Amino acid sequence: MTGSLLEVIALDVRDAVAAEEGGADRLEIVADMSVGGLTPAAETVAAIAKESALPQMVMLRCNAGFTVGPEELEGLEAEVRALAEAGAAGFVFGFLDAEGAVDLAATEALIQAVTPLPWTFHRAVDNAADVQASWRAVRLLPNLATVLTSGAPSGIAAGLPVLRARAEAGDAPLILAGGGLQPHLVPPLLDYGVRAFHVGSAVRESWSHPVDAALVRRWRHLVDTI
Repeated sequence: MTGSLLEVIALDVRDAVAAEEGGADRLEIVADMSVGGLTPAAETVAAIAKESALPQMVMLRCNAGFTVGPEELEGLEAEVRALAEAGAAGFVFGFLDAEGAVDLAATEALIQAVTPLPWTFHRAVDNAADVQASWRAVRLLPNLATVLTSGAPSGIAAGLPVLRARAEAGDAPLILAGGGLQPHLVPPLLDYGVRAFHVGSAVRESWSHPVDAALVRRWRHLVDTI
């Protein structure tokens, strides 16, 4: 990896190959971005592993919200093994309870299921009833690699002060900045000490179009300009 970490959302093999060609360091593998990304098929992960050497962080999410029921959780736990065997390098998940607090019981159950692989807590952390309390709860969880966060539900433009405060408190290594990330927001994040960046729609014309390697290359240059 050169400089910062650049993670690109991939829906299929074509996306993964283009992301790698553009200089991405890591992939987030999801299905159905119309609802913000759900668990992909193990077959997708296996197909990508054959064509791309990039690490795959695989989404574990079965509905459009941030809550998970007991049966849904069991289903996700059951999928972990097949996804890991297919080539997952780690996983992306995280849940809120009905009151909007971090659902520690559900999240810890999946941590156990994916251990020893690393995992990312996704943007549920930005949609909690108390964003500061949710961050405090998440940052102490075991095997946590990064937290995909914009600092605010509406995106990084609004969340910059929150991300700055977290970085100043020593949590910059945990921050995977994503959610409305735009080029002009990268320099201040780099100044804060953030070194991990997540892009999806920014590297494609639309979600019905594949990842554009040229756009990934631009982001590669941007996040490495320290």
